[in-house]
Amino acid sequence: MTVNELQPYIAPGRRAHLVGIGGVSMSPLAEVLHGAGMVITGSDMRESPAVEHLRSLGIPVSISHRAENLGEAELVIRTAAVHDSNPEISAAHAQGVPVFERAQAWGAIMRGYQHALCISGTHGKTTTTSMCTHIIMAAGLDPTVMIGGTLPLLGAGHRVGKGDTIILESCEYCNSFLSFFPTIAVILNIEADHLDFFKDLEDVERSFRRFADLVPEGGRIIANRDDANTMATLAGETRPVTTFGLEEGDVHAAGLTWEKGLPAFDVVCRGEVYAHVSLKVPGLHNVKNALAAAASAMALGVPGEAVERGLAQFRGAGRRFEHKGSFHGAEVYDDYAHHPGELEALLDTARSLGYERVVCAFQPHTYTRTAALFDDFVEVLKKPDVTLLAEIFAAREDNESGISSRDLAERIPGARYFATLPEVTAALRELARPGDLILTVGAGDVYTVGEALVAGAS
Repeated sequence: MTVNELQPYIAPGRRAHLVGIGGVSMSPLAEVLHGAGMVITGSDMRESPAVEHLRSLGIPVSISHRAENLGEAELVIRTAAVHDSNPEISAAHAQGVPVFERAQAWGAIMRGYQHALCISGTHGKTTTTSMCTHIIMAAGLDPTVMIGGTLPLLGAGHRVGKGDTIILESCEYCNSFLSFFPTIAVILNIEADHLDFFKDLEDVERSFRRFADLVPEGGRIIANRDDANTMATLAGETRPVTTFGLEEGDVHAAGLTWEKGLPAFDVVCRGEVYAHVSLKVPGLHNVKNALAAAASAMALGVPGEAVERGLAQFRGAGRRFEHKGSFHGAEVYDDYAHHPGELEALLDTARSLGYERVVCAFQPHTYTRTAALFDDFVEVLKKPDVTLLAEIFAAREDNESGISSRDLAERIPGARYFATLPEVTAALRELARPGDLILTVGAGDVYTVGEALVAGAS
Protein backbone atom coordinates (compact mmCIF):
# COMPACT_ATOMS: atom_id res chain seq x y z
CA MET A 1 0.00 0.00 0.00
CA THR A 2 1.17 3.55 -0.73
CA VAL A 3 0.77 6.97 0.88
CA ASN A 4 -1.45 7.98 -2.05
CA GLU A 5 -3.77 5.05 -1.27
CA LEU A 6 -3.83 6.06 2.39
CA GLN A 7 -4.66 9.73 1.75
CA PRO A 8 -8.46 9.33 1.25
CA TYR A 9 -8.75 7.60 4.64
CA ILE A 10 -7.38 10.65 6.53
CA ALA A 11 -10.83 12.20 6.92
CA PRO A 12 -13.38 12.80 9.71
CA GLY A 13 -15.43 9.74 10.59
CA ARG A 14 -13.10 7.16 9.02
CA ARG A 15 -12.20 4.30 11.38
CA ALA A 16 -8.54 3.35 11.94
CA HIS A 17 -6.99 0.74 14.23
CA LEU A 18 -3.37 1.27 15.35
CA VAL A 19 -1.30 -1.80 16.25
CA GLY A 20 1.40 -0.90 18.77
CA ILE A 21 -0.42 2.32 19.64
CA GLY A 22 1.67 2.98 22.77
CA GLY A 23 4.90 3.46 20.80
CA VAL A 24 6.94 6.65 20.81
CA SER A 25 5.62 7.86 17.44
CA MET A 26 2.42 5.79 17.32
CA SER A 27 0.74 7.45 20.31
CA PRO A 28 1.13 11.00 18.92
CA LEU A 29 -0.02 9.69 15.53
CA ALA A 30 -3.18 8.39 17.22
CA GLU A 31 -3.68 11.77 18.87
CA VAL A 32 -3.24 13.70 15.61
CA LEU A 33 -5.66 11.41 13.73
CA HIS A 34 -8.16 11.61 16.60
CA GLY A 35 -7.88 15.40 16.48
CA ALA A 36 -8.64 15.27 12.75
CA GLY A 37 -12.00 13.68 13.56
CA MET A 38 -11.14 10.06 12.80
CA VAL A 39 -12.45 7.22 14.97
CA ILE A 40 -9.35 5.61 16.48
CA THR A 41 -8.87 2.34 18.32
CA GLY A 42 -5.61 0.62 19.20
CA SER A 43 -3.76 -2.21 20.84
CA ASP A 44 -0.46 -2.65 22.62
CA MET A 45 1.35 -5.36 24.54
CA ARG A 46 1.50 -3.46 27.83
CA GLU A 47 0.01 -0.66 29.85
CA SER A 48 1.97 2.60 29.79
CA PRO A 49 1.55 6.33 30.45
CA ALA A 50 1.04 6.81 26.70
CA VAL A 51 -1.80 4.26 26.72
CA GLU A 52 -3.38 5.93 29.76
CA HIS A 53 -3.17 9.32 28.03
CA LEU A 54 -4.84 8.01 24.86
CA ARG A 55 -7.67 6.50 26.90
CA SER A 56 -8.14 9.87 28.63
CA LEU A 57 -8.83 11.32 25.17
CA GLY A 58 -11.53 8.70 24.55
CA ILE A 59 -9.41 6.35 22.42
CA PRO A 60 -10.04 2.69 23.37
CA VAL A 61 -6.82 0.66 23.75
CA SER A 62 -6.73 -3.12 24.15
CA ILE A 63 -3.81 -4.83 25.86
CA SER A 64 -2.49 -7.83 23.86
CA HIS A 65 -2.98 -8.44 20.16
CA ARG A 66 -6.12 -10.33 19.09
CA ALA A 67 -7.98 -10.48 15.80
CA GLU A 68 -11.19 -9.23 17.39
CA ASN A 69 -9.49 -5.95 18.34
CA LEU A 70 -9.96 -4.81 14.72
CA GLY A 71 -13.67 -4.23 15.28
CA GLU A 72 -15.09 -2.22 12.38
CA ALA A 73 -11.79 -0.67 11.33
CA GLU A 74 -11.56 0.52 7.73
CA LEU A 75 -7.76 0.56 7.82
CA VAL A 76 -4.92 -0.60 10.06
CA ILE A 77 -1.71 1.31 10.82
CA ARG A 78 1.19 -0.59 12.37
CA THR A 79 4.50 0.23 13.97
CA ALA A 80 7.65 -1.07 12.25
CA ALA A 81 8.10 -3.71 14.97
CA VAL A 82 4.79 -5.42 14.07
CA HIS A 83 5.08 -8.09 11.38
CA ASP A 84 2.61 -9.91 9.12
CA SER A 85 2.44 -12.80 11.61
CA ASN A 86 0.77 -10.54 14.19
CA PRO A 87 -2.82 -11.80 14.69
CA GLU A 88 -4.33 -8.37 14.04
CA ILE A 89 -2.36 -7.90 10.82
CA SER A 90 -3.24 -11.43 9.70
CA ALA A 91 -6.92 -10.73 10.39
CA ALA A 92 -6.77 -7.46 8.48
CA HIS A 93 -5.26 -9.20 5.44
CA ALA A 94 -7.88 -11.96 5.66
CA GLN A 95 -10.72 -9.42 5.83
CA GLY A 96 -9.34 -7.23 3.05
CA VAL A 97 -8.69 -4.31 5.40
CA PRO A 98 -5.75 -2.26 4.06
CA VAL A 99 -2.62 -2.17 6.24
CA PHE A 100 -0.31 0.87 6.25
CA GLU A 101 2.99 1.64 7.93
CA ARG A 102 3.36 4.31 10.63
CA ALA A 103 5.72 6.37 8.43
CA GLN A 104 3.16 6.36 5.61
CA ALA A 105 0.56 7.79 7.97
CA TRP A 106 2.88 10.60 9.03
CA GLY A 107 3.62 11.23 5.36
CA ALA A 108 -0.06 11.54 4.58
CA ILE A 109 -0.55 13.92 7.51
CA MET A 110 2.32 16.23 6.57
CA ARG A 111 0.80 16.78 3.13
CA GLY A 112 -1.76 18.92 4.91
CA TYR A 113 0.88 21.43 6.04
CA GLN A 114 2.42 24.24 4.03
CA HIS A 115 5.80 23.68 5.69
CA ALA A 116 7.14 20.22 6.59
CA LEU A 117 10.52 20.43 8.35
CA CYS A 118 12.06 16.95 8.46
CA ILE A 119 15.29 16.46 10.44
CA SER A 120 17.39 13.43 9.50
CA GLY A 121 20.89 12.14 10.26
CA THR A 122 22.65 9.21 11.86
CA HIS A 123 22.78 11.15 15.12
CA GLY A 124 21.64 14.47 16.55
CA LYS A 125 18.07 14.15 15.23
CA THR A 126 16.24 14.36 18.55
CA THR A 127 18.26 17.29 19.87
CA THR A 128 18.04 19.26 16.63
CA THR A 129 14.31 18.57 16.24
CA SER A 130 13.88 19.76 19.83
CA MET A 131 15.92 22.92 19.14
CA CYS A 132 13.79 23.62 16.05
CA THR A 133 10.66 23.18 18.15
CA HIS A 134 11.88 25.73 20.70
CA ILE A 135 12.65 28.21 17.93
CA ILE A 136 9.39 27.73 16.01
CA MET A 137 7.40 27.97 19.24
CA ALA A 138 9.29 31.17 20.16
CA ALA A 139 8.29 32.54 16.74
CA GLY A 140 4.62 31.87 17.55
CA LEU A 141 4.01 29.55 14.59
CA ASP A 142 1.99 26.96 16.60
CA PRO A 143 3.63 23.85 15.03
CA THR A 144 2.68 20.20 15.09
CA VAL A 145 5.71 18.25 16.33
CA MET A 146 6.92 14.65 16.41
CA ILE A 147 10.16 13.95 18.34
CA GLY A 148 11.73 10.61 19.19
CA GLY A 149 12.17 11.60 22.83
CA THR A 150 10.60 13.70 25.55
CA LEU A 151 10.99 17.48 25.36
CA PRO A 152 10.33 19.27 28.68
CA LEU A 153 8.86 22.27 26.83
CA LEU A 154 6.07 20.00 25.56
CA GLY A 155 5.92 17.59 28.50
CA ALA A 156 5.92 14.90 25.81
CA GLY A 157 7.56 13.92 22.54
CA HIS A 158 4.88 15.47 20.39
CA ARG A 159 2.56 18.43 19.99
CA VAL A 160 -0.61 18.95 17.98
CA GLY A 161 -0.70 22.54 16.74
CA LYS A 162 -2.99 24.60 14.54
CA GLY A 163 -0.32 26.36 12.49
CA ASP A 164 0.89 25.59 8.96
CA THR A 165 4.19 24.01 10.06
CA ILE A 166 4.96 20.41 11.04
CA ILE A 167 8.35 19.39 12.47
CA LEU A 168 9.33 15.72 12.39
CA GLU A 169 12.34 13.73 13.49
CA SER A 170 12.94 11.61 10.41
CA CYS A 171 14.60 8.20 10.72
CA GLU A 172 16.27 6.31 7.89
CA TYR A 173 15.73 2.84 9.42
CA CYS A 174 13.73 0.67 7.01
CA ASN A 175 13.68 3.74 4.71
CA SER A 176 10.91 5.16 6.89
CA PHE A 177 11.62 8.77 5.93
CA LEU A 178 11.07 7.96 2.26
CA SER A 179 7.34 8.01 3.01
CA PHE A 180 7.59 11.67 4.05
CA PHE A 181 6.95 14.85 2.07
CA PRO A 182 9.53 17.35 3.36
CA THR A 183 9.51 20.92 2.14
CA ILE A 184 12.73 21.39 4.14
CA ALA A 185 14.96 18.32 4.50
CA VAL A 186 17.79 18.53 7.04
CA ILE A 187 20.72 16.09 6.87
CA LEU A 188 22.90 16.36 9.98
CA ASN A 189 25.39 13.59 9.15
CA ILE A 190 25.56 10.20 7.48
CA GLU A 191 27.38 7.16 8.88
CA ALA A 192 27.10 3.40 8.56
CA ASP A 193 24.30 2.36 10.93
CA HIS A 194 21.23 0.11 11.00
CA LEU A 195 23.28 -2.53 9.20
CA ASP A 196 20.62 -5.12 9.99
CA PHE A 197 18.67 -3.32 7.23
CA PHE A 198 21.20 -1.47 5.07
CA LYS A 199 23.95 -3.41 3.31
CA ASP A 200 26.74 -0.87 3.85
CA LEU A 201 27.52 2.86 3.96
CA GLU A 202 26.79 3.27 0.25
CA ASP A 203 23.34 1.80 0.79
CA VAL A 204 22.74 4.27 3.65
CA GLU A 205 23.90 7.15 1.44
CA ARG A 206 21.52 6.10 -1.35
CA SER A 207 18.64 6.24 1.11
CA PHE A 208 19.58 9.75 2.26
CA ARG A 209 19.89 10.94 -1.36
CA ARG A 210 16.40 9.64 -2.10
CA PHE A 211 15.20 11.51 1.01
CA ALA A 212 16.81 14.75 -0.21
CA ASP A 213 15.25 14.23 -3.63
CA LEU A 214 11.77 14.26 -2.06
CA VAL A 215 12.08 18.03 -1.59
CA PRO A 216 9.78 19.79 -4.09
CA GLU A 217 10.50 22.79 -6.27
CA GLY A 218 10.55 25.76 -3.94
CA GLY A 219 11.77 23.62 -1.03
CA ARG A 220 15.25 23.46 0.47
CA ILE A 221 17.85 20.97 1.69
CA ILE A 222 19.86 21.88 4.82
CA ALA A 223 23.16 19.93 4.87
CA ASN A 224 26.24 19.60 7.07
CA ARG A 225 29.18 21.15 5.20
CA ASP A 226 31.62 19.52 7.67
CA ASP A 227 30.41 15.96 7.02
CA ALA A 228 32.15 14.39 4.02
CA ASN A 229 29.56 11.63 3.61
CA THR A 230 26.71 14.15 3.48
CA MET A 231 28.49 16.28 0.89
CA ALA A 232 29.31 13.21 -1.23
CA THR A 233 25.70 12.04 -1.00
CA LEU A 234 24.41 15.39 -2.28
CA ALA A 235 26.93 15.76 -5.12
CA GLY A 236 25.11 16.96 -8.23
CA GLU A 237 21.91 17.80 -6.33
CA THR A 238 19.83 20.31 -8.33
CA ARG A 239 17.51 21.36 -5.51
CA PRO A 240 18.47 24.43 -3.43
CA VAL A 241 20.96 23.46 -0.70
CA THR A 242 21.92 25.56 2.32
CA THR A 243 25.04 24.25 4.05
CA PHE A 244 25.97 24.75 7.69
CA GLY A 245 29.28 24.19 9.46
CA LEU A 246 31.44 25.34 12.32
CA GLU A 247 33.66 27.61 10.22
CA GLU A 248 32.54 27.03 6.64
CA GLY A 249 29.18 26.82 4.94
CA ASP A 250 26.40 29.22 4.08
CA VAL A 251 25.49 29.29 7.78
CA HIS A 252 28.37 29.06 10.25
CA ALA A 253 29.54 30.08 13.72
CA ALA A 254 31.73 33.10 14.42
CA GLY A 255 33.32 34.31 17.65
CA LEU A 256 32.77 30.99 19.43
CA THR A 257 33.52 31.27 23.17
CA TRP A 258 33.05 28.89 26.10
CA GLU A 259 32.06 29.60 29.69
CA LYS A 260 31.77 26.73 32.18
CA GLY A 261 31.54 24.31 29.26
CA LEU A 262 28.71 26.19 27.54
CA PRO A 263 29.16 27.78 24.08
CA ALA A 264 28.14 31.20 22.78
CA PHE A 265 28.55 32.36 19.17
CA ASP A 266 27.17 34.41 16.31
CA VAL A 267 25.19 32.62 13.61
CA VAL A 268 26.46 34.12 10.36
CA CYS A 269 24.70 33.64 7.03
CA ARG A 270 26.63 34.68 3.94
CA GLY A 271 28.52 37.39 5.81
CA GLU A 272 25.55 38.75 7.81
CA VAL A 273 24.98 38.08 11.52
CA TYR A 274 21.56 36.40 11.81
CA ALA A 275 21.51 35.72 15.56
CA HIS A 276 23.71 35.55 18.65
CA VAL A 277 23.25 32.24 20.44
CA SER A 278 24.11 31.32 24.04
CA LEU A 279 23.47 27.61 24.55
CA LYS A 280 22.53 25.98 27.86
CA VAL A 281 23.75 22.57 26.65
CA PRO A 282 27.45 21.65 26.36
CA GLY A 283 29.50 20.23 23.53
CA LEU A 284 30.75 21.14 20.07
CA HIS A 285 28.19 18.73 18.60
CA ASN A 286 25.43 20.92 20.04
CA VAL A 287 26.94 23.98 18.34
CA LYS A 288 26.52 22.07 15.07
CA ASN A 289 22.97 21.04 16.00
CA ALA A 290 22.12 24.68 16.79
CA LEU A 291 23.54 25.83 13.43
CA ALA A 292 21.33 23.27 11.66
CA ALA A 293 18.31 24.49 13.63
CA ALA A 294 19.14 28.12 12.84
CA ALA A 295 19.53 27.34 9.13
CA SER A 296 16.14 25.59 9.23
CA ALA A 297 14.55 28.59 10.91
CA MET A 298 16.05 30.87 8.29
CA ALA A 299 14.52 28.71 5.54
CA LEU A 300 11.13 29.15 7.23
CA GLY A 301 11.54 32.93 7.33
CA VAL A 302 11.82 33.01 11.14
CA PRO A 303 13.58 36.13 12.53
CA GLY A 304 16.91 35.70 14.28
CA GLU A 305 15.44 37.03 17.52
CA ALA A 306 13.23 33.91 17.78
CA VAL A 307 16.33 31.74 17.30
CA GLU A 308 18.04 33.57 20.17
CA ARG A 309 15.04 33.22 22.52
CA GLY A 310 14.22 29.65 21.54
CA LEU A 311 17.76 28.32 21.99
CA ALA A 312 18.30 30.28 25.22
CA GLN A 313 15.38 28.33 26.71
CA PHE A 314 16.55 24.92 25.45
CA ARG A 315 18.10 22.75 28.15
CA GLY A 316 18.13 19.42 26.39
CA ALA A 317 15.70 16.68 25.46
CA GLY A 318 14.95 13.64 27.58
CA ARG A 319 17.81 11.11 27.63
CA ARG A 320 20.20 13.60 25.96
CA PHE A 321 22.82 14.40 28.62
CA GLU A 322 19.95 14.42 31.11
CA HIS A 323 20.90 15.13 34.71
CA LYS A 324 19.51 12.43 36.99
CA GLY A 325 20.87 13.61 40.33
CA SER A 326 23.82 13.05 42.65
CA PHE A 327 25.28 10.08 44.51
CA HIS A 328 28.13 10.29 47.05
CA GLY A 329 29.29 13.58 45.55
CA ALA A 330 29.22 12.28 41.97
CA GLU A 331 26.92 13.81 39.35
CA VAL A 332 24.82 11.28 37.43
CA TYR A 333 23.77 11.91 33.82
CA ASP A 334 22.00 9.72 31.26
CA ASP A 335 22.35 9.77 27.47
CA TYR A 336 20.77 7.90 24.55
CA ALA A 337 24.02 7.60 22.52
CA HIS A 338 24.25 4.17 20.90
CA HIS A 339 26.44 4.70 17.82
CA PRO A 340 30.24 5.18 18.11
CA GLY A 341 29.98 8.68 16.61
CA GLU A 342 27.40 9.76 19.17
CA LEU A 343 29.34 8.12 21.97
CA GLU A 344 32.54 9.91 20.99
CA ALA A 345 30.78 13.30 20.93
CA LEU A 346 29.27 12.61 24.35
CA LEU A 347 32.55 11.48 25.92
CA ASP A 348 34.55 14.35 24.44
CA THR A 349 31.98 16.75 25.89
CA ALA A 350 32.16 14.99 29.26
CA ARG A 351 35.96 15.26 29.30
CA SER A 352 35.71 19.03 28.71
CA LEU A 353 33.56 19.74 31.77
CA GLY A 354 36.30 19.56 34.40
CA TYR A 355 35.29 16.50 36.42
CA GLU A 356 38.04 14.47 38.10
CA ARG A 357 36.86 11.21 36.51
CA VAL A 358 34.42 10.24 33.77
CA VAL A 359 32.76 6.92 34.63
CA CYS A 360 30.76 5.43 31.75
CA ALA A 361 28.28 2.58 32.08
CA PHE A 362 27.43 1.62 28.48
CA GLN A 363 24.75 -0.74 27.23
CA PRO A 364 25.23 -1.58 23.52
CA HIS A 365 22.03 -1.52 21.45
CA THR A 366 21.32 -4.49 19.13
CA TYR A 367 23.62 -7.38 18.27
CA THR A 368 24.04 -6.41 14.62
CA ARG A 369 25.19 -2.84 15.41
CA THR A 370 27.62 -4.12 18.05
CA ALA A 371 29.10 -6.67 15.66
CA ALA A 372 29.28 -4.36 12.63
CA LEU A 373 30.89 -1.46 14.53
CA PHE A 374 32.80 -3.54 17.09
CA ASP A 375 36.27 -2.03 16.55
CA ASP A 376 34.86 1.52 16.63
CA PHE A 377 33.12 0.80 19.93
CA VAL A 378 36.35 -0.61 21.37
CA GLU A 379 38.29 2.55 20.51
CA VAL A 380 35.74 5.07 21.76
CA LEU A 381 35.09 3.15 25.01
CA LYS A 382 38.77 3.55 25.90
CA LYS A 383 38.10 7.28 26.47
CA PRO A 384 36.42 7.17 29.94
CA ASP A 385 38.51 6.81 33.09
CA VAL A 386 36.28 3.89 34.07
CA THR A 387 34.23 1.81 31.61
CA LEU A 388 31.48 -0.58 32.72
CA LEU A 389 29.66 -2.68 30.13
CA ALA A 390 26.12 -3.98 30.52
CA GLU A 391 24.95 -6.85 28.35
CA ILE A 392 23.69 -5.92 24.87
CA PHE A 393 20.08 -4.68 24.65
CA ALA A 394 18.44 -6.95 22.08
CA ALA A 395 15.61 -4.62 20.98
CA ARG A 396 14.09 -6.25 17.88
CA GLU A 397 16.78 -8.91 17.35
CA ASP A 398 17.82 -12.47 18.11
CA ASN A 399 21.49 -13.06 18.91
CA GLU A 400 22.42 -15.06 15.83
CA SER A 401 26.16 -14.30 16.09
CA GLY A 402 26.54 -15.07 19.80
CA ILE A 403 28.15 -11.68 20.45
CA SER A 404 28.27 -10.27 23.99
CA SER A 405 29.38 -7.10 25.74
CA ARG A 406 31.93 -9.38 27.41
CA ASP A 407 33.73 -9.43 24.03
CA LEU A 408 34.05 -5.63 24.15
CA ALA A 409 35.26 -5.69 27.76
CA GLU A 410 38.03 -8.11 26.86
CA ARG A 411 39.41 -5.60 24.32
CA ILE A 412 39.19 -2.48 26.52
CA PRO A 413 41.86 -2.14 29.22
CA GLY A 414 40.31 -2.01 32.69
CA ALA A 415 36.73 -2.42 31.46
CA ARG A 416 34.32 -4.58 33.47
CA TYR A 417 31.39 -6.62 32.14
CA PHE A 418 28.08 -7.18 33.93
CA ALA A 419 25.33 -9.57 32.89
CA THR A 420 22.51 -7.59 34.56
CA LEU A 421 21.68 -3.93 35.18
CA PRO A 422 21.37 -4.30 38.98
CA GLU A 423 24.98 -5.49 38.96
CA VAL A 424 25.99 -2.31 37.12
CA THR A 425 24.16 -0.21 39.72
CA ALA A 426 25.92 -2.05 42.53
CA ALA A 427 29.32 -1.50 40.88
CA LEU A 428 28.64 2.24 40.48
CA ARG A 429 27.56 2.42 44.12
CA GLU A 430 30.99 1.12 45.14
CA LEU A 431 32.93 3.22 42.60
CA ALA A 432 31.31 6.63 43.02
CA ARG A 433 33.30 9.39 44.69
CA PRO A 434 33.15 13.19 44.81
CA GLY A 435 34.32 14.80 41.59
CA ASP A 436 33.04 11.98 39.36
CA LEU A 437 30.80 12.40 36.33
CA ILE A 438 28.82 9.16 36.02
CA LEU A 439 27.22 8.50 32.63
CA THR A 440 24.66 5.80 31.91
CA VAL A 441 24.62 5.47 28.14
CA GLY A 442 22.61 3.54 25.53
CA ALA A 443 19.27 3.38 23.74
CA GLY A 444 17.87 0.55 25.84
CA ASP A 445 16.89 0.49 29.52
CA VAL A 446 20.29 1.43 31.00
CA TYR A 447 18.75 4.71 32.23
CA THR A 448 17.25 2.67 35.08
CA VAL A 449 20.78 2.18 36.44
CA GLY A 450 21.26 5.89 37.14
CA GLU A 451 17.74 6.23 38.48
CA ALA A 452 18.31 3.36 40.91
CA LEU A 453 21.67 4.83 41.93
CA VAL A 454 20.23 8.28 42.66
CA ALA A 455 17.20 6.79 44.42
CA GLY A 456 19.58 5.08 46.85
CA ALA A 457 21.50 8.28 47.55
CA SER A 458 19.93 8.75 50.95
